[in-house]
Amino acid sequence: MKVLDKINKPNDIKRLSKTEYPILAQEIRDFILEHVSQTGGHLASNLGTVELTMALHLVLDFPVDKLIWDVGHQAYTHKILTGRKEEFEHLREFGGMSGFPKQMESPCDCFDTGHSSTSISAALGYAEAKEIMGTDESIVAVIGDGALSGGLAYEALNNMARLKSSMVVVLNDNEMSISENVGGMSHYLNKIRTGQKYNDFKAGVEKSILRIPLAGHDLAVSVKRSKDSIKHLLVPGMFFEDMGITYIGPIDGHNIQQMVESLVSAIELERPVVVHVKTVKGKGYRFAEKHPCYFHGVGPFDLETGKVKEKKEKPAYTDIFARKILNMADQNQKIVAITAAMAEGTGLKRFREQYPERFFDVGIAEQHAVTFAAGLAAAGMKPVVAVYSSFLQRAYDQILHDVCIQNLPVIFAIDRSGLVGADGSTHQGIFDISYLSEIPNMTIVSPKNRYELEEAMDFALEWQGPIAIRYPRGTAYEGYQDIQTPMEHGKSEVLVEGKDIAILAVGNMLEEAEKTCTILKEHGINPTLVNVRFIKPFDTNLLDSLCESHGMICTMEENVYSGGYGQAVGAYLKEKNAKVEFLPVAIVDQFVEHGSIQELRKLLNIDGASVAEKIIRHWDNQEEI
Repeated sequence: MKVLDKINKPNDIKRLSKTEYPILAQEIRDFILEHVSQTGGHLASNLGTVELTMALHLVLDFPVDKLIWDVGHQAYTHKILTGRKEEFEHLREFGGMSGFPKQMESPCDCFDTGHSSTSISAALGYAEAKEIMGTDESIVAVIGDGALSGGLAYEALNNMARLKSSMVVVLNDNEMSISENVGGMSHYLNKIRTGQKYNDFKAGVEKSILRIPLAGHDLAVSVKRSKDSIKHLLVPGMFFEDMGITYIGPIDGHNIQQMVESLVSAIELERPVVVHVKTVKGKGYRFAEKHPCYFHGVGPFDLETGKVKEKKEKPAYTDIFARKILNMADQNQKIVAITAAMAEGTGLKRFREQYPERFFDVGIAEQHAVTFAAGLAAAGMKPVVAVYSSFLQRAYDQILHDVCIQNLPVIFAIDRSGLVGADGSTHQGIFDISYLSEIPNMTIVSPKNRYELEEAMDFALEWQGPIAIRYPRGTAYEGYQDIQTPMEHGKSEVLVEGKDIAILAVGNMLEEAEKTCTILKEHGINPTLVNVRFIKPFDTNLLDSLCESHGMICTMEENVYSGGYGQAVGAYLKEKNAKVEFLPVAIVDQFVEHGSIQELRKLLNIDGASVAEKIIRHWDNQEEI
């Protein structure tokens, strides 16, 4: 019988003997490797936190005590230890278990997470509520060293220092976020890691003094009182202690007993404590240890070779962007690229290698990235901010206040726009049209295919104002490459001339619109197909013309309806009192869980077949829109 077979519900780990801990750790690693190699998922971060999670579960009582994971992509072991191992067969699949903590899944998941640097704030909320209500549960947040590059974490630490009761922040230090860490905090933690001599020195001094007859104890107490002076002498900065937060560490994050003892001590102190734990990202799987970035989020792969099973044959939109910005930078010395700890994910790895002096990785700090870009633009540079759609949400005020009010020529290359699939609600890029469209001076472009993405980049370089180019995850569409009308600000492109209904497709929804048109033609309906191209400003002249020659206008977008392109078109048609039927196809306002993109489109009734069915039912007078 495997030790893992004894783990079927929360707190079962407490029934194990200490000799079974290393066996369980290995079995959990084998379990994670076996399942992630089949389903894909976040591998390196989970392999690195097995012992850390076990120690937390040995100390805490679930679900009474509260454990909040920063980002949450490292919570697989937590899910296993809380009775969810059977659900790993469908990890990140449609209708299956999420790859992130979800309150709807288990009461042991006390806070939904998915983005970085949020855990300390959320845990502090729990801790203050505990003080107000007079309860005595333990509150622990686990945050990676990379997440400490995010400003929200510092805001939380600043407020955590005034807490009157126990709260523990476990700093999981693996010297990595998604990409290699950057900035002052990374440098500071490096000094602490190499400053282990302080801990060894202090322990040795205390032991030696205690051996002194008669005066040993009193002298040891006196030395203990002066520990802050020793720390300031031997450990640079003492950042946490200077803020009023007790610091413990660094300790070995793969030594369960040492972590248990440290966590118990931290909780018993009844004050804010940071426990600094050193781990190895990808531990136990040599390919993940050697290439932690590659195995951060990985598709199904071969366990023996570490190679991804499904290799894409055609380039993704990210690849097209990566090649294009390199080509542009060759020709223009003013182009600079900015990323927020996502050089690999956004395709800027080669740019970093080729133009290191014009590449800036600001860490997990999207707000800084945007205002930094604004400063560069104001100084005459051509900044390109490459960022995932769901992460750009974090910098809304900076886009509005620092870029758009000044009408600065910052280019936003928005990757993962629209549905992204397996990462679920925290990562779906289905709000960018809405939150960008309402800002004056902003131009928004959604290219129809890989070729138009390149053209959009050229257009953006010449445009003298803020411009966002949004493109989806996955293989770049190559359809309609023979139709390439020169890009003109605010102008759409008619791809197929028809007469009955005009379908206006936004960006990657052109593929679904093409399917819709095929079905409509089979039903005897002759559609016009339009590549919207410019979401803001949109082509009102073309819209006026289509209203005169068509009986129905249909917009298709992979964005929520509220604030989206379809809502804007509908408002315009109403204002013009247009005598035309209008069908907006968008995502009904909701958060969308995980699943494949095709499964989600069908579920949301925005796939080509569902749209065609709705149009046909109306056309046959069976249903009103």
